[in-house]
Amino acid sequence: MIVLLTFPATQPLHAKTLSTTAPTLAPFEAAPLSIGVSWYPEQWPESQWEADLALMRRAGVSVVRLGEFAWARLEPRDGEFDFGWIDRAVALAGRHGIRVVLGTPTAAPPVWLTEAHPDVLRVNEDGSVEGHGERRQFSFASATYRRYTVRIAGEMARRYGRNPDVVGWQIDNEIGVPSFDREAKARWARWLTARYGTVEELNRRWTTDYWSQRYQRFDQVPLKSKGPQNPALLLDFKRFASFLWAEYVDEQAAAIRTHADRRQFVTTNSTAWNNNFDQYLVHRGLDLAAWDDYVPNGRPDWTANALHHDVVRGYRQRNFWIMETQPGRVDWGALNRSLDPGQTRELAWQAVGRGADAILYWQWRSALNGQEQYHGTLVGPDGQPMPVFDEIARTAREMAAMSRWLKDTQPEKAEVALLYSQESRWAIEAERHSRDYDPVATITDWYRPFADDGYRVDVLPPDADLAGYRLVVAPNLNILSGDTAERLKAYVERGGHLVLGPRSGMKDGDNALWPMRQPGPLGTSLGGRVGYYYPLDGPVAMSAIFGDTTAHIWGEVLEPVADDTKVLGRFGSDQGWLSGQPALLRRKVGRGSIAYLGAILDQQGQGRFTRWMITEAAVPRPLMTPVDGVEFMTRARGAERFIIAVNHGETAKRISLPAGAGWLHSDDVQGDMLRPHGVALAHVKHGTR
Repeated sequence: MIVLLTFPATQPLHAKTLSTTAPTLAPFEAAPLSIGVSWYPEQWPESQWEADLALMRRAGVSVVRLGEFAWARLEPRDGEFDFGWIDRAVALAGRHGIRVVLGTPTAAPPVWLTEAHPDVLRVNEDGSVEGHGERRQFSFASATYRRYTVRIAGEMARRYGRNPDVVGWQIDNEIGVPSFDREAKARWARWLTARYGTVEELNRRWTTDYWSQRYQRFDQVPLKSKGPQNPALLLDFKRFASFLWAEYVDEQAAAIRTHADRRQFVTTNSTAWNNNFDQYLVHRGLDLAAWDDYVPNGRPDWTANALHHDVVRGYRQRNFWIMETQPGRVDWGALNRSLDPGQTRELAWQAVGRGADAILYWQWRSALNGQEQYHGTLVGPDGQPMPVFDEIARTAREMAAMSRWLKDTQPEKAEVALLYSQESRWAIEAERHSRDYDPVATITDWYRPFADDGYRVDVLPPDADLAGYRLVVAPNLNILSGDTAERLKAYVERGGHLVLGPRSGMKDGDNALWPMRQPGPLGTSLGGRVGYYYPLDGPVAMSAIFGDTTAHIWGEVLEPVADDTKVLGRFGSDQGWLSGQPALLRRKVGRGSIAYLGAILDQQGQGRFTRWMITEAAVPRPLMTPVDGVEFMTRARGAERFIIAVNHGETAKRISLPAGAGWLHSDDVQGDMLRPHGVALAHVKHGTR
């Protein structure tokens, strides 16, 4: 018999059920489900550390992140290191049963470094130079800065790489701001040389005869991030920035791994939909992904947040960490509203359901000064708990209780894959052609009906292995290389079902238009093409096999060219150039099928379209029957499965478990009703479907 204790958002802490005993962990091991905080002991007298850590244990904190902004304390002068204070901080945390993630402090260089080497400072695209007192004021291309970052990372790893209380490393902090300094421009020319070999090849692939852009040397090519400019240049700038950031992260990771125990993980923390670099490339050599989950306006869009968890899990296709999230509110939004009571807990359990093994709050205590002194915290500058403290403490105790069952589990592999192409996003955002065309919004629109109906979705890059997925959807696959097209063709011929969205297959790998119409090299498989595309300034009626709907923002006239290509949807009459024209094509290919939708649909239409796709691909129904406002997530360990249910609504909801499954003990479940903002967990017996 399995018994699990969970606690409702409205129930106070009980000493009997919420033990503050430190967990028993092996060396280098974090708790299976960790609640943590960012802790800055360097900002406070050491006499306060003991009280802080004791209060953290009362809150159920089992991991702290520290050091990521402490370079000036760690290396007060060039080559002179002061690790004594951090030695004591790590040791004291360990005595309280709290593990440590160390951040390399390279996001905020000390003033002695930038004063001695002003060439390391970041140059913005307008030519202005960043100065001291900010963060990320360095050039990612600077060889001098790289030497210093590798040295501090290596010295820290030499000191703490065998410390059993240190479980992992975070490289830098929220990387991504590029530089346009002289050294970056020289690296750009070298990168182009390596990519194209000869300037004649670059001129050919970039079509530089347009606007007399023809170059004679690689060092003549401007380093630009935005237009008006050649689309190939703009895409290559993003690739170049991704290359430098991946190199920057890899160098520090190598310095750490030279000295660190292999059980210590290495990661970096990204931000929501960070578009400054290719996330898949930067995460390639890291042990796990981590991201900073914030809701600036205090009004969570639960489905959109779930999508980004799935996006981050796709970077390494394994569980991840939330390295920062808000304890109630932030301080950098237009209106820094606090989350409602219970929602901080909901965000934490949603993250776990989507594959997070740790949730760290930023930050523990309010700083007395600094740019983020108004940011939400667990305790105030006086060291006393803030209003959200008890809710986070309750969540931590729940996770400690649930760790026994959820240890070594991960979200089940989905039957549906959604392709997220960072390059396609860059290409569309550089040439939206409609101010309202937002590729992230389109991806979210396609994801939402799957999530609302309880279907799991794996978010993957276009070059991922798609074997085993019944349905693959690609809402914005604007950049479609020949190699990717061949892989997608093979996926379909082997029995997969591929559905392309608008603007797919328009560009090749150089951000050039394919000489054939959309969807480029997939047109022969589709047996159809896009005749023309139209940005829309109002709704357009559409009728399809899944019912009547409305298109908006974007519409494409499709043309079947093969006898067996079926027209399954058309725009309505009296719609100008779109009148009566095909909007949805589908063709069976090999053992599978390929479909193309040439419109952005309204919410109801997208939902019906999604259900049609699910039926055509014979995607099995989810384990749990959908309930409005309730999110069901499954984590598995072998054949054993656990359902996490989170009620995001204001009213109790009736929950029906499948045969052979049973609720584990939960005070949030009364009979078959899940309380408002309630969280519960069910165990699914082997073989239950």
